[in-house]
Amino acid sequence: MMDNPEDKIIQQIDKVSKKIKQLRKAKGFTSFEAFANEYDLDRVQYWRVESGSNITLKTFFRILEIHAITPKEFFDDFS
Repeated sequence: MMDNPEDKIIQQIDKVSKKIKQLRKAKGFTSFEAFANEYDLDRVQYWRVESGSNITLKTFFRILEIHAITPKEFFDDFS
């Protein structure tokens, strides 16, 4: 039985949002709000990022810039 392609996309988006949350916590921020304020990100938009909402590439690359990692480094452990 083939997996639903939409389900796979949702799983990948979930992995991205969890990794972004993990990166924030690794930076020492327990609160997404404090992180968003520190880096001048819209608080609600950043909450959506960590909640698995679809995000723009601009927002994604801004987050990678904050964490000083490349897209390759971000996706290295994805399968």
